[in-house]
Amino acid sequence: MDLAELQEIAQKERLSTKPVQIRCCQAAGCLSANSQTIKQRLEAAVTAAGLESQVQVTGVGCMRLCCNGPLVEVQGTTNTDSTNQAENLGTLYEKVTPEDAPSIIAAVTGRETTVQKGDLTQPFFTYQMPIVLENSGKIDPESIQSYIAAEGYQALYHVLREMTPTEVIETVTRSGLRGRGGAGYPTGLKWAQVAKAKGDRKFVICNADEGDPGAFMDRSVLESDPHRVLEGMAIAAYAVGAHQGYIYIRAEYPVAISRLQTAIRQAQRLGLVGSQIFESQFDFKIDIRIGAGAYVCGEETALMASIEGKRGTPQPRPPYPAQSGLWGSPTLINNVETYANISPIIRKGADWFASIGTDKSKGTKVFALAGNICNTGLIEVPMGTPLQQIVTEMGGGVPNGRVVKAVQTGGPSGGCIPASAFNSLVDYESLTQLGSIMGSGGMIVMDDSTNMVDVARFFMEFCMEESCGKCIPCRVGTVQMHELLTKIRAGKATTSDLELLEELCDMVKYTSLCGLGQSAPNPVFSTLRYFRDEYLALLVQ
Repeated sequence: MDLAELQEIAQKERLSTKPVQIRCCQAAGCLSANSQTIKQRLEAAVTAAGLESQVQVTGVGCMRLCCNGPLVEVQGTTNTDSTNQAENLGTLYEKVTPEDAPSIIAAVTGRETTVQKGDLTQPFFTYQMPIVLENSGKIDPESIQSYIAAEGYQALYHVLREMTPTEVIETVTRSGLRGRGGAGYPTGLKWAQVAKAKGDRKFVICNADEGDPGAFMDRSVLESDPHRVLEGMAIAAYAVGAHQGYIYIRAEYPVAISRLQTAIRQAQRLGLVGSQIFESQFDFKIDIRIGAGAYVCGEETALMASIEGKRGTPQPRPPYPAQSGLWGSPTLINNVETYANISPIIRKGADWFASIGTDKSKGTKVFALAGNICNTGLIEVPMGTPLQQIVTEMGGGVPNGRVVKAVQTGGPSGGCIPASAFNSLVDYESLTQLGSIMGSGGMIVMDDSTNMVDVARFFMEFCMEESCGKCIPCRVGTVQMHELLTKIRAGKATTSDLELLEELCDMVKYTSLCGLGQSAPNPVFSTLRYFRDEYLALLVQ
C-alpha cells in the first residue's frame, strides 16, 4: 500500500456515492430499538420503488441525539432539476419504526410523510464542534473504504513517510492535547517519556474499559469510527518505538468489539496494520483483550495486570508504566478519545488544535449527556464552553416543568456541581476548582426532585461494590461510608455521625492505593460542600 493506492481507494469510494444517501444509525442504542430491521426495510423500500441507482442506504454510527432514536438521516434529493438548496439539506427522522420505511422513501421522491422530523438547526447540533466525532453518523464503521474516503490513514502515511518520531511527539506536544481519560495529563509529555525509556520492546495500550455510570463516549466512538482509533494507536506506536498494541475493552460492548475486530482484519488486508506499513520499516500489530467488567481495571496498573492474565488489582507507583509497564516493558496507555484526536492533529496541524479551547485546556471534549434532561445523547464541544450552555441550550433543560438542580461530572470519581455555578466553563481547571473533575466525560443532570444524599450514597455503593479489596482504606472505608450515608438517609444519624463521615472521607482519600479509593469520597465532598443543608435536615436533633 502506498499513497497512490490509498487515494485510488478514496476516489473509487467517492465515485460510487449515489445522489441520495440514507444513513441509518446502527449504534448500540438504536440497535436495541430495532434499527437493524429499519435498515433492512429501507433497503427493501428502495428496491420496491426502483430507486437503486439513485438511493443508497448506509448503516452508520452514533447520530448523537440518542433520546429520539432510532434515527435516520436523508441527504440529497432525487429531483435533479431542483435549484432549491433547502431540498439538499439533510432531513433527520426521529423515533423511526420499521413500518416508517416506505414513507421515508416516498418522501425522498417529494411526497409527504408523517414520520417525525428532527431539527438539525437546534443548539444540540449547531453548538457542537466535531473533531473526534467528525465521522460519527456519516461513514460506515464496518467499511475501511468509507473511512479512507474521509481522509482516513492519510495522517499515518504522512507520519511514516515524512516525519521522524521526535517530530510527531513535538507536534502532539504543541497541540496541547491532554489525556481524555481522567486527570488530563499532557499527552505529548507522556509520549516523550515512553520514547526516552530504555527497553528491548515497548507497548501501546488503548484503555477502552469505560465503566462510569451514565458514560458511553468511548463505546460510541469505537462503534462509529474504529479505524480512527487504530490509526491514532499506530501513530503513537511509531512515535514511542512500539510494535505491539492492545485494546482493552469490556465485554459489555459487543458491538464495539465486533467492529474493532472487523476494522483490524480490514487494516491488515490492506497493509495498514502489520508489517512494513506503507512500505516503511515500521511494523505494528494490534490485538484485542476483553475485560470482565471490573471498574478497577480502568486503572492502568490493574488494566495491565489483566492483560497479562493476572487478577486486575492496582500496583503501587512508581515505577510508572512509561518506565515499567506491561511485562516490565515501557508502556504507553491512552484512552479511546485521546487516540481519536491524533489523526486530525497530524492532518490539520498542532496550531489549529491549540487554537480551540482555553489556555490550559485545548481542543474539544466529548460528553455523554444523560439524566433528567430533555436532550440526552453524545455531544462534542470546545473546551471552555459554559456549563449553562450545555445544560440549558444544548440539553434543552429538564423535562416535566421541573428545575435543574445539579450536574454530576467525572463519574464516581467526580463531584456534583450546583445550578448556581453553571456560569463556570467546562475545562480541567474550572471543574477542579468546583470540586469535580473532567473524567472521561460523563455528565449526569439532576432536577430539583433529587435528594443529594441519595446521589452520594449511590456512587458510594458503586465504589464499594467495585473495590478490588486489595487495600484496607478502600475495602473497609467505602463500606463504612456507605453505612453512614444509609443511616443519615434513614434519619437516624447525629452530628457526630456526620463528623465521622467527613473524617472517613479524608482517610480514604489520602491512604487508598489507587484512584478508585482516592476519588471515592468526591461525591460526598461535593454534596456536603454545596448541599450540606440536605444532610443537616436528616440528622436527629
